[in-house]
Amino acid sequence: MEKNSKIYIAGHRGLVGSAILKNLKEKGYSNFVLRTHSELDLTNQQEVADFFAKEKPEYVFLAAAKVGGIVANNTYRGQFIYENLMIQNNVIHAAYLNNIKKLIFLGSTCIYPREALQPMPEDSLLTSPLEYTNEPYAIAKIAGIKMCESYNLQYGTNYISVMPTNLYGPNDNFDLEKSHVLPALIRKANLGKCLEEGNWDALRADLNKNPIDGIDGEAKEELILEKLEKYGIRSLKSDENMKPSTTSDIQPVSIEIWGSGKPMREFLWSEDMADACVFLMENVEFNDIVESQRSDEDMRYPDLSRSKEIRNTHINIGNGKEISIKELAELIKEKVDFKGNLVFNTEKPDGTLRKLTDPSKLRQWGWHYKVEIEDGIEQMYQWYQRKEV
Repeated sequence: MEKNSKIYIAGHRGLVGSAILKNLKEKGYSNFVLRTHSELDLTNQQEVADFFAKEKPEYVFLAAAKVGGIVANNTYRGQFIYENLMIQNNVIHAAYLNNIKKLIFLGSTCIYPREALQPMPEDSLLTSPLEYTNEPYAIAKIAGIKMCESYNLQYGTNYISVMPTNLYGPNDNFDLEKSHVLPALIRKANLGKCLEEGNWDALRADLNKNPIDGIDGEAKEELILEKLEKYGIRSLKSDENMKPSTTSDIQPVSIEIWGSGKPMREFLWSEDMADACVFLMENVEFNDIVESQRSDEDMRYPDLSRSKEIRNTHINIGNGKEISIKELAELIKEKVDFKGNLVFNTEKPDGTLRKLTDPSKLRQWGWHYKVEIEDGIEQMYQWYQRKEV
């Protein structure tokens, strides 16, 4: 890419897209074409076709998607598969019709089977059944991978699919129903802290920034407590079995977490992920990935002729480190300075027990992550506190 190349970032206001935009600007790129959802509905084929025909971007980062945590994935199954398929199909096909030079398609490591080999290499794809709770979303993303791969093979396009691990960072979604586990835990711990300290000004300010089920900070105290209770943030001052607080001005509070806390997860700072995407856009071509695979096959099977099959050309983006949900919750509790209880609801699903990526394909090209989880949580909590309405 040249510094004045015309770049379209689909989903530039989200967690992923905003991080990519920031990274590109820091590297000196300046010619962006950007549209909000209200300005361009990516599920509408005609709108997407008209946009590409008019703007003719040279490079595309496809970061727009309908995303969410285990609750949203399992609840809105039809929406997750329909909207993601429509977005992908429309953007990728329009990119082909308008001869864009290169496209990066962002998926997720939930594409891998529930019982995949750990850490998960790219060739684990489609080797066994998916995790049920996010199967519709995963199938949509798998379709996106295969669409990019198939267009490359048939039409000679240069589309690269990347599969980031669990991401967190600025502009994340803190909706208690639809967010991923890490931002949800940060917000629950923050609300729990406000409640235990009796800091209703801070609690109401939080709700004004992110209303819960339409309830903002102007609502009556009883209604706010009811909504917090719905999402597992409970004041325990009336619980006779609760030990009294050692600090007189702290009210006993608990926050509920789905599952046992045993599942292991890998988390990557969103700005590290963005740096990896820009690195790949600048330095790696689809043909590089194919040749790298063939070289690996020659080393593993020197007595066999090269396979004619080209599969699993997507690239994992991760740090190769994992932490249990219980350890994550305890770390967030410490960073937020929440003194209450963490309650794990084992009647709720755990999801996949392990989802650790094998990022060796990316590492072989020389890219490495920078931000560790402890520092990332501190930065994210500070960002959340500064976040305006």
